[in-house]
Amino acid sequence: MNTFGTRLKFTSFGESHGVAVGCIIDGIPAGVKFDEEFLQNELDKRKGGSKFATPRKESDKAQVLSGVFEGYTTGHPIAIVVFNENAHSKDYDNLKDLFRPAHADFTYFYKYG
Repeated sequence: MNTFGTRLKFTSFGESHGVAVGCIIDGIPAGVKFDEEFLQNELDKRKGGSKFATPRKESDKAQVLSGVFEGYTTGHPIAIVVFNENAHSKDYDNLKDLFRPAHADFTYFYKYG
């Protein structure tokens, strides 16, 4: 299951080599300030910058689809999506049967088989 929480629920979706990744955040009341610039700055921190990081270069631009209007929450679920721009699944064919460090491969295998 990809949903966590009871009063405040967080659901994640998508795959790094799929069309997009994103989340739904449900349970935040209306009128809470929502800083999209802060969110984007946090996403920007995860970009690889060394020769050991992924060669994929993507903007990782977060798009808030619902739940926020003029910088404040509306009380409806907040939907955020990041579209993958440079996913080439075939580049990873040689790794498909290996558990990679710093990835959720083993956890996924253990959970879903």
